Amino acid sequence: MTTFASGTDTLTRDALTVLQPGFTGTTAPDWLLRRLGEGLASVGLFGRNIATPQQLAALTAQLRAERDDVLVAIDEEGGDVTRLEVRTGSSFPGNHALGAVDDVDLTREVAFELGRRLADCGVNFNWAPSADVNSNPSNPVIGVRSFGAAPDLVARHTAAYVTGLQSAGVAACTKHFPGHGDTAVDSHHALPRIDADPSVLSERELNPFRAAIAAGTRAVMTAHILVPELDPDRPATLSHRILTDLLRGELGYDGLIVTDGMEMQAIAGTYGIERGSVLAIAAGADAICVGGGLADEETVRRLRDALIAAVRTGELPEERLAEAAERVRALARWASAASAAGPDGTADPEVGLRAARRALTVTDAAGFTPLTEPPYVAAFTPVANFAVGDETPWGVAAELTRLLPGTETGSFAGEDAGSAALEAAGSRRIVAVVRDAHRHPWMTAALDTLLSARPDTIVVEMGLPQAPARGALHIATHGAARVCGRAAAEIIAGE
Repeated sequence: MTTFASGTDTLTRDALTVLQPGFTGTTAPDWLLRRLGEGLASVGLFGRNIATPQQLAALTAQLRAERDDVLVAIDEEGGDVTRLEVRTGSSFPGNHALGAVDDVDLTREVAFELGRRLADCGVNFNWAPSADVNSNPSNPVIGVRSFGAAPDLVARHTAAYVTGLQSAGVAACTKHFPGHGDTAVDSHHALPRIDADPSVLSERELNPFRAAIAAGTRAVMTAHILVPELDPDRPATLSHRILTDLLRGELGYDGLIVTDGMEMQAIAGTYGIERGSVLAIAAGADAICVGGGLADEETVRRLRDALIAAVRTGELPEERLAEAAERVRALARWASAASAAGPDGTADPEVGLRAARRALTVTDAAGFTPLTEPPYVAAFTPVANFAVGDETPWGVAAELTRLLPGTETGSFAGEDAGSAALEAAGSRRIVAVVRDAHRHPWMTAALDTLLSARPDTIVVEMGLPQAPARGALHIATHGAARVCGRAAAEIIAGE
């Protein structure tokens, strides 16, 4: 096992152990390697850290050369939220597509293959799956990251995903407890609030987490949301009632509890990250995720010192910090053993594409003749939510260009989007690609303009298919992963 640098006392080691920081660059900086030697036990990876699978494997090997049991975490949901394939789009459809198919064996197979690819690169901890019940279709941050709006459906697919991922040797982290689905605010920007009575919360929000716990999820991630019926004063991440009394007590969960990113404004803009981190550990969290936006040694030092100071003043019991650190180490031991054992299954590189094809909902196809000439693809592009980011390509243009060389494309937004797309398309057949048209009035207006002038327009909805199906052909992909775009392009081109 790893030996710590001499002179690093137990309190300092424990304070470092509970942190899950990020960093910049595609190789580990010296400060990070030094902190691993002092007790840091986890590292979080983001798109900025990943160029190729080979580079990622070299990076994780570099980390393990310093600490052999380091937890290497990533936010790899598949679908719209991908870090492994941040520059190309995911080889796996996301949760909403899997929920639309509603085949738990398929969900387990997809999660296994995704986990197998992570494990091959040395990643052993995935901040997934999302177990949020997307009961509010206007939710700006969950949407297609959820398996659906029905609690039982979300519960069975959450359990299948946990089982599949962990059978590949990668710890699952079910999120965002106690449920982020019924929110109209993105916690990256402000503190959302859910006003629901306890019976609704139990039957709707908590149902998938019970299923995840029964399936043996190794970690649970907290939500930066205020749920007054559970705790009127503090958001879930900082709530003893929610993390200790409810999650540990009533639900009987004994695995790792990790916070959502503490640099998100729901916490950073209200409590600050140092104070928030102390309150989170005191409330029952075991690990502090930070580094999506704050990714430097100074952040690690500030949080370490805040935790040490809170212990020394008596605000944070030393045994609570020690318990949290031990849970991190216990997960590290599990992950090391799982990695040594290897995946419990065989590779299936095409499972993501098969799932994306099965997830398509195609309307008005009876009279549709596949295209033989290259079309014009008009992508109506909303502002991406923070979790998805704006680095990852989406749509059908790349795949249609492969199938129908000469395909042209343009991106449009705003009140003149429809007329601008018409002008750009000229005489070409139009394929209009939208994402959550029900949430964007300008997008609906753009489709009105297009379909009025060109009723043969093909519509591809790559977000939540809440708006009525329209167009000569309407394809709902239930997500914007690369494989979802490919599946839709195959229908349009008759492949």
